[in-house]
Amino acid sequence: METKDKKRRSALCVALLHRVLLQRNAPLLNNTSAILSGLFGRKIGVSGSQIITTTLVIITTLLAILAYLEVGLNNIPVSLKLIRWVDSESLNISWAFHFDALTVSMLLPVLVVSSLVHLYSISYMSHDPQNQRFFSYLSLFTFMMVVLVTADNYLLMFVGLVGVCSYLLVNFWYTRIAANQSSISALLTNRVGDCFLTIGMFAMIWAFSNIDYSTVFSLSPYISENVVTLICICLLIGAMAKSSQLGLHVWLPMAMEGPTPVSALIHAATICTAGVYLLMRSSPLIEYSSTTLLLCLWIGALTTVFSSLIGLFQQDIKKVIAYSTMSQLGMMVIAVGLSSYNVALFHLVNHAFYKALLFLGAGSVIHAMADNQDFRKYGGLRAILPLTYSVMMIASLSLVAFPYMTGFYSKDLILELSYGQYYFSSTAVYFIAVIGASFTTIYSIKVLYLTFLSNPHGPLIYYKNAHEGDLYLSIPLIVLAVFSIFFGYITKDIYVGLGSNFFVDNSIFIHPSHEILIDTEFSVPTIYKLLPFVLTITMSLFALIISEFLPESLMNFKYSRFGYNIFVFFNQRFFVEMFYNKYITGKILILGGQTTKFLDRGSLELIGPYGLEKGILYLGKSISSLDTGVITSYALYILVGLTFYISIPYIYSFDNSLILVMLYSLFYLINLKSLRSSVSDSVFKLLNKGKI
Repeated sequence: METKDKKRRSALCVALLHRVLLQRNAPLLNNTSAILSGLFGRKIGVSGSQIITTTLVIITTLLAILAYLEVGLNNIPVSLKLIRWVDSESLNISWAFHFDALTVSMLLPVLVVSSLVHLYSISYMSHDPQNQRFFSYLSLFTFMMVVLVTADNYLLMFVGLVGVCSYLLVNFWYTRIAANQSSISALLTNRVGDCFLTIGMFAMIWAFSNIDYSTVFSLSPYISENVVTLICICLLIGAMAKSSQLGLHVWLPMAMEGPTPVSALIHAATICTAGVYLLMRSSPLIEYSSTTLLLCLWIGALTTVFSSLIGLFQQDIKKVIAYSTMSQLGMMVIAVGLSSYNVALFHLVNHAFYKALLFLGAGSVIHAMADNQDFRKYGGLRAILPLTYSVMMIASLSLVAFPYMTGFYSKDLILELSYGQYYFSSTAVYFIAVIGASFTTIYSIKVLYLTFLSNPHGPLIYYKNAHEGDLYLSIPLIVLAVFSIFFGYITKDIYVGLGSNFFVDNSIFIHPSHEILIDTEFSVPTIYKLLPFVLTITMSLFALIISEFLPESLMNFKYSRFGYNIFVFFNQRFFVEMFYNKYITGKILILGGQTTKFLDRGSLELIGPYGLEKGILYLGKSISSLDTGVITSYALYILVGLTFYISIPYIYSFDNSLILVMLYSLFYLINLKSLRSSVSDSVFKLLNKGKI
């Protein structure tokens, strides 16, 4: 027994040592690579920048895998406090990191996808003159996401500047007007969410007197439900901006203006998942607000069907994949609304791999087709790009939840859970989400068909120069394809197994009355479990038959008046951007202009430097007017000053009215002397003119 205890203690010490090394060094490796590449890029060169950033990110990924094995599978959470950040009598906040099952599960897709994107970018961005800056931004983005995920309090999570990093990467080609507009849109939309997140943090300080996770989560059952609901709604709006839910989604398709590796990193593993992570991390708070759970349920459902309808009518290959991201994020928010945070996390991790594969596969196609992104000008690429065709087929099958692919184990489970709650709202959400999943299948088939299977539609020069990428482009595709096939099957029992103890460290909390996984497993009718799969197969066959055998009918419908109106309505994204620009942004700009025109007529100048200058000059002239040369006036001034000086020790016991009388008398004397001097000057002038 003693030998076993010694072995157990030694193993625990080694594990703790590894974790401390991980926590101290892993985030700093990405930051170091960003600094070296950004500040010393000219010294180390393009190759040095690529090698340093990619190597350090891969090392960080290996450490994250080690943390996943030790912290996650051994169920030993670790917290590390580095420094006191805010130290006051009423509020203490530390710069601290917390590693638990949720943290290490998030680190896995973030760092694996980031390392593969770094490797992919070596070849994809090889002809860009700003390589060092690009790799510096990538590493900085990864570092900020790691800080956000490992933070021990809401303020440190807020400081994870993923919004600023996304602005830098989307605006990487800053000479493009579209890139400028897209980056500003992404930044401002996320600032809306950050504003509400800040309000939520202030409400936490008011209610809990702290914003670290342990304090907030342990006290949440004892706080009024209205206060908890207010805080949770603020957090939800912050998550909606970061995860592009309906209403704050406008930045997501515009973020496609950045390089394709950036799109893969943003949509698969970083800022898009940050909002869902915020909701999962706040599960001990959200569980005590039924209003927030219902809002999550409906917002996620509407986002899913909204984005699926828009994606069906887009012609840009990257924008179609972007709207599929929005649809899958809606699925995750549905899972949060169902209190199935473990399923939401499972789907987030699965989605990261096949969505990164879709974007990198699309990047391979764009790279081969001379940077053209309109898939109507593709076609016939299956023979020219066999590897890209294979991996995009795998990713698309995982996206549509084809049986035994990675996406199947989480996406279909979310749909079953929404029916298995047996409430009216959840049942309605089930059918809405199934419709959204059906449209997802249609546009996935559309992209594959028009890109690889249809007849060539592009210029001949595209096909003459089209070719598969080198090893730097191919290796990430192969690795992600393996994850897209096997990861869901391997980890399904860890995340959603009925006997799993992966979350025994309370990294997520599900109220006992909200547990529906067992009911879903055994009570949902088989027809509702099979309905998404049946619709997936049916919609796939329907789309292929229409495209292959009835193209004339499809074109005739599209060119009809009714078909044209439908196409324009969905292609222009329900005119949401036009509504925002015309009725919100435009009205606010007009209001500001009218305010400046009619109300602000010099008030800022009078309050500012001009008014200050005039006031000081007037005060100086008024004081100088006291110098009259009359001895009795000087005696009066001395008497007033002496009286005021003597009364200073007793000023707090004086009646306030007496002080006002004294001040009034002083100013009256000043003005009286000014009046006398002005009258004397006037009389003197009249005497000189002989009128008196």
